[in-house]
Amino acid sequence: MADIQVPSYFVCPISLEIMKDPVTISTGISFDRETIEKWIFSHKNHICPITKQPLSDVDLTPNVTLRRLIQSWCTLHASHGVERLPTPKAPVTKPQLLTLLADAGTTPQTQIKCLHRLRSIASTNQTNRICMEKSGAAEFLAALVLGASVETSEEALTILYSLKLSESALKSLASRSEFIACLTRLMQSPSYESRAYAVMMLESITEVNDDRSDLLNSNPLILFELIQILKDQICRKATKSALKMLITICAWGRNRIKAAEAGLVGVVIDLLLDSSDKRTSEMMLTVLDLVCQCAEGRAELVRHGAGLAVVSKKILRVSQLASERAVRVLHSVSKFSATAPVLQEMAQIGVVAKLCLVLQVECGVKTKMRARDILKLHARAWRNSSCVPNTFVSLLRS
Repeated sequence: MADIQVPSYFVCPISLEIMKDPVTISTGISFDRETIEKWIFSHKNHICPITKQPLSDVDLTPNVTLRRLIQSWCTLHASHGVERLPTPKAPVTKPQLLTLLADAGTTPQTQIKCLHRLRSIASTNQTNRICMEKSGAAEFLAALVLGASVETSEEALTILYSLKLSESALKSLASRSEFIACLTRLMQSPSYESRAYAVMMLESITEVNDDRSDLLNSNPLILFELIQILKDQICRKATKSALKMLITICAWGRNRIKAAEAGLVGVVIDLLLDSSDKRTSEMMLTVLDLVCQCAEGRAELVRHGAGLAVVSKKILRVSQLASERAVRVLHSVSKFSATAPVLQEMAQIGVVAKLCLVLQVECGVKTKMRARDILKLHARAWRNSSCVPNTFVSLLRS
């Protein structure tokens, strides 16, 4: 295969690999379906990657002629180890989907059969998923999530999330309080998979919701279920979705007290102890930063045996954003909750030494300013401590 020259027009211009399912976009250029779908739908690009012209529409037209030429070429060179590409499945059509949804009926057996078919269709490609949304499959699935048996409801939710719905479709779901309440109930399911899809679906809906401030008031149980999902560590995606939701919830001051009283600070610190994922650590520190802006949150952090130590440990070890968030947490504690025992602990466990190090390395202007503020604020308490580096005083003067 390595010695055979593949015709250039068989190669996808983006991935530079031979096209398995060539399709043509509105500018007349052909690409492999999977590659151009990622470009348009996953990466949200609305221009042709080659001509840079805007796409008049996102319809992908199968290039049957090119596909047959590629298959013929593969067959011709089979003796050189070239495998013939399988004929791709034709995209589903709206009439086909409407017939499938109409035949679903009301019995659990027919509904499950329909759901299995919809799952197969959705897993094929993004074109099918878009067609499903346009054909009303999202409404059909949402109705099953709300009113069907547990098994059917959980299966419908899995497929609904996999559709990667448009913003307008997500906003439609966000406006239905009964659907949000149902997702909250599914977060209590014995099935880890159902809980994961419920929190991921809820996070997608929340992202497009124009009114996020009232989320906790209208659904008080959401906070407790999100914290429980963090505790159970169902999967990485569920954890990230739960953290994103908590960041949204704690953006409002009145919710921070509720989060602190629900035990969020302790749970996040315990997870932060063993967290090695950069993005997850950043989100955890962002949650702590928000909750520690209230007295109840700071009290929980200080009360936790490893609270101050874990936050300090993440400084300069994860990312610039993580360092900024961690220093903000320490700044809140030192400014509003700095009792004598807290200051003594900060010196003994190396927090002061870490803040001194922040002043000596490249880590963002605001982070350095906050670190300096903390050190100056309590210089008298720390100046004669044996746990504080000798450069402490000179750093404050520089």
